[in-house]
Amino acid sequence: MTHSALPRERLYHELRRPDNEVNLARAALYMAQEDYPDLAIADYLTMLDRMAETLSQRLPPSPYPLKIIGAINDYLFGELNFQGNRIAYYDPRNSFLNEVLERRVGIPITLSLVYLELAQRIGFPMAGVSMPGHFLIRPTVDDMDLFVDPFNQGEVLFEQDCRERIGQMFGDSAQLEPQQLAPITPTVFLARMLTNLKMIYLQNKNVPKALDAINRILLIYPEAVTEWRDRGLIHYQQGQLETAQLDLERYLYQHPDATDAFEIRRVLDQIERVQDEP
Repeated sequence: MTHSALPRERLYHELRRPDNEVNLARAALYMAQEDYPDLAIADYLTMLDRMAETLSQRLPPSPYPLKIIGAINDYLFGELNFQGNRIAYYDPRNSFLNEVLERRVGIPITLSLVYLELAQRIGFPMAGVSMPGHFLIRPTVDDMDLFVDPFNQGEVLFEQDCRERIGQMFGDSAQLEPQQLAPITPTVFLARMLTNLKMIYLQNKNVPKALDAINRILLIYPEAVTEWRDRGLIHYQQGQLETAQLDLERYLYQHPDATDAFEIRRVLDQIERVQDEP
């Protein structure tokens, strides 16, 4: 058994639980354990527990949600000085919960994870929001239509703010669909973490690590068919033509009318020509 097999198996089994029973922090630490084989998961869960105990002593007497959010912000970003890593955004360490807890810097999704874990421990349930281009979180009590941006020191946003951000990132014609502000499941949360990690490794030209991330995404989220495409293209670039062919054919079978179907068929044609050469 390889060093990565056991953490990957544990991640898979954690995410097979009902959504309300998944320990997201534990799952994220299993994800990290592939890169940090000696990682002591219990130590980081205890760290989160102790942070939440301290936070609970700083909560306002009134349980008004905005006041609770303010208390979390004061503690996490003011007292503990967690912050978004704007200087080295594409450092892979920003995507691993253990590193974020140790270094107190991260990207939107990992800072959101720390925020969610503290909120859950003080009885203020929140969930991730997979908004395009920027990860947010939102309270799940009373269907509150407000959002928190942990990358920007816990800034509170409303739906119109989110729409304006989408316009700033993607242009005035970009539309924000209602489902893009809906709470996501733990499986989708971890898949997005791994997708970010995949993109970081590709940016850094670390192909083996990018493939590891893709394989983990497909393990926990087999419906992510674009990952079959991406893996197939990577295998094609590495000259692993039979493996590439299987992945790309599977992608087209699932999405015969995909916007990139023509380009993928051209790659498959090229693979067949090479395979037919004497």
